Amino acid sequence: MATAAFEDIAETFDFLDDWEDRYRHVIELGKAMPTMDAALQVPATKVDGCASQVWIHPQIAEGRFDFQGDSDALIVRGLIAVLHALYAGVPVAEVERIDAPAALARLGLDEHLSAQRSNGVRAMIARIRQLAADAG
Repeated sequence: MATAAFEDIAETFDFLDDWEDRYRHVIELGKAMPTMDAALQVPATKVDGCASQVWIHPQIAEGRFDFQGDSDALIVRGLIAVLHALYAGVPVAEVERIDAPAALARLGLDEHLSAQRSNGVRAMIARIRQLAADAG
């Protein structure tokens, strides 16, 4: 159950031949993401467990999950953009059913992220699931 936005990313990754191109694409996704208001970058929105500074602020409307996110690291900002594509617009009750590790494995991210970055991604996924559970 992937969103159309995530499927677009997956299709692009299928056309990119090597990890360096994919890495650059993830960074470009992060650069294209709207900047999170600095007023929302507070301890309450900070994601623990990430080596970089990461903030995720939920936005729930009409029973659908969305969030704003930001990081001080370009690659992490790109990973936030990928997670946004995976979760944005999904009914709140469906967020916990998304197999994010499997989705990210489709992109090869599980094989190419450092252990520290992988831990950060897991922390972001856990935070997104918790925010959706709290909203539900």
